[in-house]
Amino acid sequence: MSSLADYKTETTYKAKVILSIRVSPSKSEEVREIILEVEDPNFECKVNQSFGVLVEKEGDFGQKYHHRLYSVSDIPVRVNGKTRITLLVKRCNYVDAFNGEQYKGVSSNFLCSRKVLDEVTITGPFDLAFQLPKDKTANMILIGMGTGIAPFRAFVKHIYENVKDWKGAVRLFYGAKSGLEMLYMNEQNDDLTQYYDKATFKAFQAVTSHGQWSDTITLDATIESKAEEVLKLLNQNNTYIYVAGHEKIKENLDKAFATILGSEEAWLVRKAELIAGHKWAEVIY
Repeated sequence: MSSLADYKTETTYKAKVILSIRVSPSKSEEVREIILEVEDPNFECKVNQSFGVLVEKEGDFGQKYHHRLYSVSDIPVRVNGKTRITLLVKRCNYVDAFNGEQYKGVSSNFLCSRKVLDEVTITGPFDLAFQLPKDKTANMILIGMGTGIAPFRAFVKHIYENVKDWKGAVRLFYGAKSGLEMLYMNEQNDDLTQYYDKATFKAFQAVTSHGQWSDTITLDATIESKAEEVLKLLNQNNTYIYVAGHEKIKENLDKAFATILGSEEAWLVRKAELIAGHKWAEVIY
């Protein structure tokens, strides 16, 4: 698994905020959809790529930069020679394990506080672990928690708006804290629901019972509730599984897939086959 140090930051681009809207309820954690416009015509970004955000941060040894990667959450577009990219950002805070003090997430708070026309320094683009299969009959199981919906939203829109004629099954499992926080799948932001009538696409929502973005118990139960369909896909050689979300998701998903296949050993064998065939990919944070 790559670390942030592996991503080059020498080449940077200036981007301007052209839109920043809150897409989560006012009484919940703040999640914003932000659209950046990059003027440099040399910058191009695709749905299977991410980009970095560089934020100046005063450190103990002088000026430093904080680097954070974001997946595109919509199809990048060119407008008058300029590239527009969309990202989802949750305003984060964290507790220092050493001193117990709470700190603001550097990049998330910086981005969520940007106003229209404010400037942002970005890097990349960088290839994501998620690559769209060239075979249009390939099946995909997409699993996301919270803002982990971002790359899959772009994926699904690209498949049905640009690629078209997709023959394989696309199954999206998405977990959030409440129905309103199903980003892009609620009454206010429902662009993913337009694909529900597609013969190949189904989305399964899971609202977590404990109110935490990182909680995956209900999502696992939702996957297990579709055991027959998931098992059928797992038994096909052209099935891909892509996972995005909090690190807790990995262990619980392993348990869910082991239950569906009948044993932990059976799942470990199948997962090894998926990894060896480049059909398993994850973006964990």
